[in-house]
Amino acid sequence: MKLFANYLKKNVPIFLWTVCFLGMFVLVCFLYGVPVQPAFYTAQVSVVFGILALTVGFFRFRRKWKELAKAKEDILYTEELPKAETVIEKEYQEIVAELKKKMSELEEKDQSSYREMIEYYTMWVHQIKTPIAAMRLLLQQEESDKNRELLSELFKIEQYVLMVLQYLRLGSESNDLVLKRQSLDDIIRQAVKKYAPLFIRKKLTLVYEPVNCQVLTDEKWLEFVLEQILSNAIKYTKRGSVAIYMDEQAEKTLVIADTGIGIAAEDIPRVFEKGYTGGNGRYEKSSTGIGLYLCRRALKRLSHTIRIESELGQGTRIYINLETVHLDSD
Repeated sequence: MKLFANYLKKNVPIFLWTVCFLGMFVLVCFLYGVPVQPAFYTAQVSVVFGILALTVGFFRFRRKWKELAKAKEDILYTEELPKAETVIEKEYQEIVAELKKKMSELEEKDQSSYREMIEYYTMWVHQIKTPIAAMRLLLQQEESDKNRELLSELFKIEQYVLMVLQYLRLGSESNDLVLKRQSLDDIIRQAVKKYAPLFIRKKLTLVYEPVNCQVLTDEKWLEFVLEQILSNAIKYTKRGSVAIYMDEQAEKTLVIADTGIGIAAEDIPRVFEKGYTGGNGRYEKSSTGIGLYLCRRALKRLSHTIRIESELGQGTRIYINLETVHLDSD
């Protein structure tokens, strides 16, 4: 109905002019004494033909509208638009074609720049690993509280370097996922092993027993997610424990719970937003608000989901549903 109304609106000038000419015809017949009946008969025939013309015109209008609607769904890759019926339509189509050409050129230029940036930061990450490894060896040569403190800070640097690379990879259109059946215990152990020194240093208890679960996932990306969550758990837990277990109420759902400072109720809906630190950002000045954002995006690519339950002063529980329903490239 809306389409028909739009069509009538488009043809209002023609309709008005037709009514005016019919009125003038009737008026002239009246002034010259021509019988009124033939005049009205002529007007009726004109109206009938006018309605037929409008009907045919509407069907052509609707067909063109459907073609345009279909083209709009993927306008950048649509080769043909509906045939132009007027010079104006032809000019519009030429403008669209030129815009598509410019857009393709800009996309190619943008992708080229992005690839160069990825290559540069990939090279930088590999290069920075060398001095980091050298510093680790030097610090491990002598056991002291100061060196242990420095090793702890060096570990954080390593994780931030990894975060840079993963952040760039998530924004890439290339799909580097390697999906296969994985032992969830193996991935958890790898992540826990990296953070073992921090658990010891902060005197936190790790509560973990093998979950004996196989999941379809990408080992590298899931390990990255678990590392980010463990990092947050350790960072915001002064004393107590971090527990890793499977949720008994939900199938294939891994839970990582801590006894830390918790998250305010008003912050929970926004913790996965890029750069959002909330109240905890005031507690931990180095917080970037990037970790959980990357976790959500990485898990979405794996078709996993993540949610948080937390209370201030009581701790936080993070639920990762590892069922793979469909894959999303975002």
